[in-house]
Amino acid sequence: MRWYEDEAFWSDFSSTMFSARRGESAARLVESASLLSFPDGARVLDLACGPGLFVVPLARRGDRVTGVDLSPVMLGRAEAACAASGVPARLVRADMLTFVEPASFDVVLNVFTSFGYFDDPRDNARVLRNAHDSLVPGGQLLLDLMGKEVLAGWIGRPQLVELDDGAYVIQRDTILDGWRRLRTDWTLVREEKAREASITCWLYSGAELCAMVEEAGFTDVACFGDFDGAPYDQHASRLVVRGIRP
Repeated sequence: MRWYEDEAFWSDFSSTMFSARRGESAARLVESASLLSFPDGARVLDLACGPGLFVVPLARRGDRVTGVDLSPVMLGRAEAACAASGVPARLVRADMLTFVEPASFDVVLNVFTSFGYFDDPRDNARVLRNAHDSLVPGGQLLLDLMGKEVLAGWIGRPQLVELDDGAYVIQRDTILDGWRRLRTDWTLVREEKAREASITCWLYSGAELCAMVEEAGFTDVACFGDFDGAPYDQHASRLVVRGIRP
């Protein structure tokens, strides 16, 4: 079983990856960020939507949102979040490696470094082609992840993340294969019990990811340092790549 197919992993570590602070940040970005300003009623695919941190604010402002995730745990939390907020959204359990709905969306959104987790790089490229085929002509892909350049600026000692219930997570990052991949090891300590998990993903520079997006058939490909359209430079806090389906 691959790590992302382990439902216990999502149950145990989702509060670390999808904190309330992240949810508040997502809502602010949807409200104000220029790259997330879509035409009224845009059909948006949130690919690897998790617990719906972007699904809810996008649906609240009137976008027609489809959230896709492989994890029933994550989709259940997304459904609960939509119900609590009183917003409609279509939620689909599917693997991004195979999910395609031809010419059905104006925007494909992939956030929180949810790209690059397949061991075979050809599979990661296939995800981009699926996104391309799911967009209407003129539709846009937005990828948000931790670029090599950003990661190099802060990676170092293990990090401690305290959770609301008194538990805590220790996170350790290790660069692999000459900056080609990253392994993240997590140790969750709750009530004197420890639970460990490891995930590995491919790392991309801005130039490398732009080249991949172009190879998938997108045009007008550009990278930014945030969803506000800031340049991807030494001040960037994330890597956002946008491509247009011709």
